[in-house]
Amino acid sequence: MEHDGNYLKSPDLLPVTHQQRNIGTFGFAVIWIGMAIVLAAFAIGGAAIISLPLPMVILATLIGSCLIGVFMTLIGDIGIEHGLSFPVYMRAPFGTFGTHIPSLVRGVTAACWFGINTYFGAMAINGILNLLFDFNNWFLCFLVFAALQLFNTSLGIKSIERFADLAAPIIILISCWMYITLADAATTQGKDIWSWVETPTTGVAAFTAFMIVIMANMGFWATLAADMPSLSRFFKAPKNERNWFKRNKTQLVGSLIVMPITNTFIVTIGAVCYMAVASADPINALQQSASGVILGILLLMIVLAQWSTNTSANVIPAATIFSNIGGPKVPFWVGVVIAGVIGILAQPWSLFDVLVNALLIIGGILTAIVGILFADYYLIRKRRVNVKDLYELNGQFKYLNGFNLAGLIAWIIGGAVANVFSAYSSLVGFGVGALVYYVLAKYWWFKKYPQAEIEDPSDEKYLGITAGHNLDELFGKELVSQPAASSDDVETADQADPILEIKGAE
Repeated sequence: MEHDGNYLKSPDLLPVTHQQRNIGTFGFAVIWIGMAIVLAAFAIGGAAIISLPLPMVILATLIGSCLIGVFMTLIGDIGIEHGLSFPVYMRAPFGTFGTHIPSLVRGVTAACWFGINTYFGAMAINGILNLLFDFNNWFLCFLVFAALQLFNTSLGIKSIERFADLAAPIIILISCWMYITLADAATTQGKDIWSWVETPTTGVAAFTAFMIVIMANMGFWATLAADMPSLSRFFKAPKNERNWFKRNKTQLVGSLIVMPITNTFIVTIGAVCYMAVASADPINALQQSASGVILGILLLMIVLAQWSTNTSANVIPAATIFSNIGGPKVPFWVGVVIAGVIGILAQPWSLFDVLVNALLIIGGILTAIVGILFADYYLIRKRRVNVKDLYELNGQFKYLNGFNLAGLIAWIIGGAVANVFSAYSSLVGFGVGALVYYVLAKYWWFKKYPQAEIEDPSDEKYLGITAGHNLDELFGKELVSQPAASSDDVETADQADPILEIKGAE
């Protein structure tokens, strides 16, 4: 559905009204448990335990998780305050066309995660078939499992995704079982899980290893830190609430309490897994520590968990981005296929072993975007946004042929400097991106392209929920998002918000 030929008003990108926000604090906590139980996090623990003891791995993971949680909550206020998604707000610091470049990076990253999770699921399927029929061809399982997930998503069928709510608690139980079993296995090998280190380090080397664990955890969730408004716009929040902490209570509980605890638990199991079986690969660990029917059930749970996580957190966001970039000529199902092809070509079976290094690079590139968003939203616009113009082809965000050069230059510099100092990548990316953007935008770009909300910082005109505004009051009902499709509306479901559809409200 196009609005007057204006592709900026595509239905899946329209603002969300106050009435459509139905995810509460408990609902977001459940979503976080479902998202944070990601088997790829085992790799961080497995890599960390080589040079750090388990208490230091846990501390570094908690610090990294809380730091990226702070970034998520800060940026998520864009969705809480104005009902805007990530690609829409990105038109402010990057321009109406420039927004597609960082969005594309986010889409490709999500497609690669699809590949990694599909690899885990395929290995588990191969394990089940091996148990039952003595079948052994993981690559065939990988291709079939990828095709099934892509077909499922392109049809817009939601039933399998609702399994995530059931899968999350069961995977927690499996994780507890894995921790106890693997810890016992390590202990019987004479290893004290709280003090064993493969190659101990001291001094500067130990500090660097500690920082790398922090940065790897930040890199792991950096995509979501930038993309949080796409989810937070559906969170319940009180109107006319001036207190930032009260307005963002749902985010604070989810991203600063539930996520760090869940993520740290999964990373810890990865570390113990490495001690027990000299590998952080969870499928390998299960096959070495269980057998028969129990192994089959555990592997089946892993398959279903990867399926539900992949569809909601990776395929739908990536496909939506590719579809939006391509415009009307690239329907959603084509976006799904593009996401799948990228995920397969990324050769995820090779990615697991280099995941920590990849996370440092990704973390620097994506947290530079987070820094730019922070500077644009809080420091320059002071949370006031000319929402109506975000949807205008020739409005104030058109800049130079659709590009905000301040944002693009700051992103390039922030990402480059972050990868020079890779042990501190996420913090450097955020800091440099924010600083460079602030200077360029305030003293150069916005002198050339004046911004209404900066020239006239009116609460009444440019604040959202804090000023008690509903979006249909501001510029007419035609620009306001329709409620997400129900599970029966499969024809339109692919344009609905993915996580609202999947996880639902509390």
